Amino acid sequence: MELSETALDNAFWITGAAILLLLVLSAFFSGSETALTAASRGKLRAQADKGSKGAEKALVITEDNERLIGSVLLGNNLVNILATSLATSLFTRAFGDSGVALATLIMTVLVLVFAEVLPKTYAIIYSESAAATVAPVISIVVRILSPIVSAVRLFVRGVLRLFGVRVDPDSQILAVREEIAGALNLGHSEGVVEKEDRDRILGALDLGDRAVEEIMLHRSGIEMIDADNPPSDILQQCLDSPHTRLPVYRQDQENIIGVVHAKDLLRAMYKAISGPDSDPEALKRFRITDVAMPPYFIPETTTLDDQMRQFLRMRTHFALVVDEYGSLQGLITLEDILEEIVGEITDEFDPDADHPLKANEDGHYVVEGAMTIRDLNRATDWTLPDEEANTVAGLVIHEAQMIPTVGQVFSFHGFRFEVMERDGNRVTKLRIRPL
Repeated sequence: MELSETALDNAFWITGAAILLLLVLSAFFSGSETALTAASRGKLRAQADKGSKGAEKALVITEDNERLIGSVLLGNNLVNILATSLATSLFTRAFGDSGVALATLIMTVLVLVFAEVLPKTYAIIYSESAAATVAPVISIVVRILSPIVSAVRLFVRGVLRLFGVRVDPDSQILAVREEIAGALNLGHSEGVVEKEDRDRILGALDLGDRAVEEIMLHRSGIEMIDADNPPSDILQQCLDSPHTRLPVYRQDQENIIGVVHAKDLLRAMYKAISGPDSDPEALKRFRITDVAMPPYFIPETTTLDDQMRQFLRMRTHFALVVDEYGSLQGLITLEDILEEIVGEITDEFDPDADHPLKANEDGHYVVEGAMTIRDLNRATDWTLPDEEANTVAGLVIHEAQMIPTVGQVFSFHGFRFEVMERDGNRVTKLRIRPL
C-alpha cells in the first residue's frame, strides 16, 4: 500500500482538517444530547433561579424533548455521514481501492471513542453544568433545523399510524410524579432515602388519586349520640369518648341532625348549671341540638387532595361521607388525611397507641380486619394490592369469593392469610405472613 504522488497536496490537508472539525461537531452534538436529556430539570430550575442564563435556556429547549432530540440527532448524523464520506474519499485517493476498508475502520474508532463515548461520559458526570453550557448553541441549532425536524416528525407519525400506533404530542415519557416516585423507591432500595421520608413524600403525591372512601372510618365504627337521650347520659358519653366531635342522630342513625364538639357541650352545660341564671333543673331541660353544629356531608368519591383543601377553606376538621343515594357510609377528619402523609398520629387518648404492629416470633403479623391495606403496606413495606379492596378483610373476601369462617387459611399474592376472629359477617382479625 503506497501513497500516490498527489496524496499530500493542499487538498489532502484541508480535507483532513475538515474531518477533524466534523468529529468535534459530532462530539458536541453527542454530548449535548446526553447532557440535556440526563440533566435534572429541578437542578436546572435551581440554577436558573440563581441567575444562570444557560440553565434557563436549557429549561426552555427541554420542554419539547421530541423536537430537541430530533434536531440534535439530525445534526449529529449530518456531520457523521459527511465526515465518513470525506474520510472515504481521502483514503481512496491516498491508498486506492483499499482506502474504503481503511477509512471505515479508522472512522469507526474515532467516532466511537472521541465522538460518542468520551463526550457522553463527561455529559453524564456533569450533566447540569454541561447542559447549561451547550444550551445557547443548541437552541440556535433547534431553531434552524426545526422545519426539517417537524417534517420528519409528521412523516414518522404517519408511518406509525399505518401500524395502528397513535402518538400524543403532549404526552411525556415519564410524568413528574412517576419520576419522583421512582427516584424515591430507588433511593430507598440503595439505602440513601429513609423509609419514613419516602412514605411521607409518596403519601403527599397520592392525595390527588385517592378518594375519601378509601380511608374513611366506616359507619359501623362511628360513635354517635342519640339526641333523645337524657342530658346526663349524653354528658357521660362525651366524657368517656376518646373523640372530641361526635355526630348527633335522632331515631335512626342514618338521620344525622348535627355534630357536637365536646368543648361546646361542656361549656353550654356548665353555663346552664353554674351561670348567674343557673337552675338546678336546667340540665334536665338541656337540648343538645342547641349546641350541635350543622352536619357537613361529602360524596365518597371526593379526592383526598380536594377534601383537604375544603377542610382548610371551611376551617373545619370533620365530614360525614355519603354515597350516591345519600346514605351514610362513614366519616373522615383532617387528621385522617394528614396521617396518609406523616403516618399514624396518636395521643394519650388513642386506644391503639400502645399496640404497634409487630411480627411474632414465627414471622406472623396479627392485624385487625378493618386495617387498610395501605397502612399495612406502609408498616411492613409489603406490596399487597389495594385496587379491589381498601381493608385487609375486604382483600381476603374478594380473593376467596366468600365470607370465610374462623380457622380458614388462604394463600394469594405471596402471603398466607389465616382468619382468627369473625363478628357476624365481618372478619375482625387475621394472621398474615409472607410465604
